[in-house]
Amino acid sequence: MNIGIALHPYYSYVANIVGDKANIIPLVDHGFNPHAYQPQPNDMLRLQKMDAIVVNGIGHDDFAMKVIASSAREDLIVINANQDVPLLAAMGASVGQGAKNPHTFVGLSTSIQKVYTIARALAEIDPDNQAYYLGNARQFAKQMRAIKRQAMAELVQLDTRHIKVATTHNAYNYLLQEFGIEVATVIEPAHGVEPSASQLKTTIDNINQSHINVLFYELDMPNRFVDTIEQATGVQLYRFSHMTHGPYEKDKVVQEMKQNVSTLVEAIKFAERQAKS
Repeated sequence: MNIGIALHPYYSYVANIVGDKANIIPLVDHGFNPHAYQPQPNDMLRLQKMDAIVVNGIGHDDFAMKVIASSAREDLIVINANQDVPLLAAMGASVGQGAKNPHTFVGLSTSIQKVYTIARALAEIDPDNQAYYLGNARQFAKQMRAIKRQAMAELVQLDTRHIKVATTHNAYNYLLQEFGIEVATVIEPAHGVEPSASQLKTTIDNINQSHINVLFYELDMPNRFVDTIEQATGVQLYRFSHMTHGPYEKDKVVQEMKQNVSTLVEAIKFAERQAKS
């Protein structure tokens, strides 16, 4: 099989599932910004080679959905990785009513759910390798649970109520909720949109009034307003990987999830020390 993927995390998911039993074809060459990408002719050429394509399908890969619609390929199997995931509402001053948070790939439990969904779909397409795909999905889930288990062991004596969080956008809610942490405010008015001067002032006032002590922002993306917020509030900055940059790699999700969880543990420990000082 030739299996297409729309975003970096889905390359990792599929690579962990199929091993050497299928080819993986990214719809777009690495190095693109999914927030602003517009479909190109080469994308259509790649799509023609695919038997199936794995998509996010809830807003982060709209470019892929446009290419799929334009192809009019009735034989193409589209696997919506998020079809069984409980979705969170999107946050932000300019987010439309009813919008869902598409960043399910940043969460541990949501990544597990998506890998099982993809594995079951591929097993239907290629039943000869059903046991292999589902076995690999279970192995991936085991890795995700081990990451969370190790973090929880470090945090068992800490009180997560000390950490009060702001984020540059709503990408990290799926991860934070697994550790009982709520986001008090989201700075970007909508996904990938920088705040205006008035919105930035409102955010700074909110952080100061709510005694928010940690701001999570995105690794590998320009966040020019973050320094302004840090200077005006004294909030502690921590960076999370968004998992949508760099080369396509099998181990990307596992390695960057470990990094994100380690960063979260560090932030919680900081908030605990600050509360005791």
